[in-house]
Amino acid sequence: MKYLTIMRRLCFEASKLRLSTQSLPSASPPNGLNLTTSHYQSTSLPPGVPMLNPNGQLTSTTRCIINAALLPEGSSSTLEKNAKSFCDFYKSLLLPMERCVFLKILAHEYSINHKAVAELSHGLSTSGQERGMSFLLKSEDKLRQALKPQYSQIFCQIGHIEHGVKFIVDMRADLLNILSTSGIDQDNADLRALNSYLREILTLWFSVGLLQLEQITWQSPCDMLQKISEYEAVHPIRNWADLKRRVGPYRRCFVFTHGSMPKEPIVVLHTALTNQIASSIQHIVKNSPVVNEGSEASMSSCDTTEDPCAINTAIFYSITSTQKGLQGVELGNYLIKRVVKELVTEFPKMDTFSSLSPIPGFKDWLVGEINTVVHLKEIGEQLDDEERRLFTKSELRSFSAALGITDKPILEVLKKVFSTNSWMQNDHLTRILQPPLMRLCARYLFIEKRRGYCLNPVANFHLRNGAVMWRLNWFGDVSPRGLNASCGLMVNYRYYLDQTEQFSKEYIENQTIEVSSQIHDLVKQVSYYQENKSSFKASLL
Repeated sequence: MKYLTIMRRLCFEASKLRLSTQSLPSASPPNGLNLTTSHYQSTSLPPGVPMLNPNGQLTSTTRCIINAALLPEGSSSTLEKNAKSFCDFYKSLLLPMERCVFLKILAHEYSINHKAVAELSHGLSTSGQERGMSFLLKSEDKLRQALKPQYSQIFCQIGHIEHGVKFIVDMRADLLNILSTSGIDQDNADLRALNSYLREILTLWFSVGLLQLEQITWQSPCDMLQKISEYEAVHPIRNWADLKRRVGPYRRCFVFTHGSMPKEPIVVLHTALTNQIASSIQHIVKNSPVVNEGSEASMSSCDTTEDPCAINTAIFYSITSTQKGLQGVELGNYLIKRVVKELVTEFPKMDTFSSLSPIPGFKDWLVGEINTVVHLKEIGEQLDDEERRLFTKSELRSFSAALGITDKPILEVLKKVFSTNSWMQNDHLTRILQPPLMRLCARYLFIEKRRGYCLNPVANFHLRNGAVMWRLNWFGDVSPRGLNASCGLMVNYRYYLDQTEQFSKEYIENQTIEVSSQIHDLVKQVSYYQENKSSFKASLL
């Protein structure tokens, strides 16, 4: 066992060293490789496809590669070879701009034949009914085939080859990067259509029935443990001991995997097994969560033996989608439901399920609101009401006294204090900031909306799953990451298993948010809520 532990530690540290060296910039290509010529010529191309010349004919070579992959006839080995050549050529494009050119050509020149669709639609609408049902069905089938983009044939073939599904997932990640980059093709309808098509086929290929649930333990393969560490995005894993703790006693780590992407976690869910709903991530990450918060006892040893009788609560404290190319494909909600079933089977007395969730974007939103008020006041607007929606006059006076401010606008100072997190170094300021920050965070989570749903993406995720916005936690995450994201606040979304379906339906169809009395009391303190109460839909649990 000791040998296994040493080997896993070496594996973990070696992987981190490898990642750090890979991230170092290279002053020049190895061995004087010319990436504009030899780089492409090393790619396996089908017969008859010209190589790039030293001037770089990326556009013509891209068309040749795509045309070869679209050949309608040929043996299965030929079609597979052309699909592999398509993938190899794309992967050989190292610069983002090169891949952008490739995707533009694919999306624009190999999409739907709009002229054929228009002609078939016209014929169907003018004479379809008159020529009988047989003609109508044949015409509809022709129209259905014409509505398929030409590149659909390529992706279907790629899906049949080894590692083809992973290639498509990675290609869509590149496409999403292009679409999200400011000023670059945000209005490109062809790229958006390609993205929609890829999302549709990936949603089909990654349906929950095709995914395998796997529990990760310290005895899991080393490469899987390494990926769990690398992919953790919510609460980064610091070292091998931290990793061992997160898959050890009073912890459960579950992943979804896919047969076409072996040894690759698709979604990762970390769960703490406790006897109460946790309010602090520090307690979960550093100690055994079964110890009551505030207790001096610590069961941080990875060799602690689990006591099933001490466990009645599951805390979902980190869920990570590892593949950007699967953005928009709902997987996390299914993983939570599957894990709940596994835990109830293992612990029949478990009756409490809750998340301990970050609140990304809260601090940025708060600083943005302060900026708006400051700017409007600078141009002479009278904003007593706007200012009151952030802080009361008595609160502003208290802040000024705590900071010793007499000659500067207090909001300007507060903006700097929040931006630098320096307020954490002033105990008195920290105490008097707690009530307004809790109130404003409740406003951000409950009142601020995007298309009728919660602006905060984590809140939207859990509420769509049927959870209740249950408790805001002061100093839930005082790490630099937590302070920068949400001024250290975290929130619990609680799942009542017999009501999740009803709550999910109410939120999705009517935008009704289920809240606890704590959240409701905080929201009632927001003046904007009191003035517009009828426009908000809340159900008090």
